[in-house]
Amino acid sequence: MFIISLLLFLGGMALFGVALNLEAFQGLVFTAGILAICLAMALPMHFSKTSR
Repeated sequence: MFIISLLLFLGGMALFGVALNLEAFQGLVFTAGILAICLAMALPMHFSKTSR
């Protein structure tokens, strides 16, 4: 799970950088980066084994 989250997080950061250099679809790529980072944070919390 850690590897998947790390890849999503780094991919989201890369999408942020790519969005700044695009001519078209800047907002769409930036939003995809935000969603990828949110998913990277949510997956470990959702699938953690501990329950309180």
